[in-house]
Amino acid sequence: MKKLLISLFVITFVFGSSIGSLTGMNRASAQQKPIPPYAKWGTLALQKTHEKYPHAEIIDYLHIGRTSGPQTSTEKFKLWLKDNNKEFGVFVNIEFNKETEKVVKVTFQETSR
Repeated sequence: MKKLLISLFVITFVFGSSIGSLTGMNRASAQQKPIPPYAKWGTLALQKTHEKYPHAEIIDYLHIGRTSGPQTSTEKFKLWLKDNNKEFGVFVNIEFNKETEKVVKVTFQETSR
């Protein structure tokens, strides 16, 4: 069930779709949007965050951007989590090899803002 919720979360926030368009409602008026290049990294950020904070609910998602070095790039995300009555942000950075797209490292930094 959590994987389904995470998948719907990714589709809704990463791709900017509405639940109506996912279920086929308003199909004629739904606009097809291209999949952003960071989509697979966003899915990985959600997955790794869920692994690190298994009891927390991911309630918001933001793609901050990408930085590039000579051999690696880093996709940066900010997720907002709720664990019991505590809400907090987590910056997730995914560094990967530009040529192979193999993940080098995933880092987390909690924030209160």
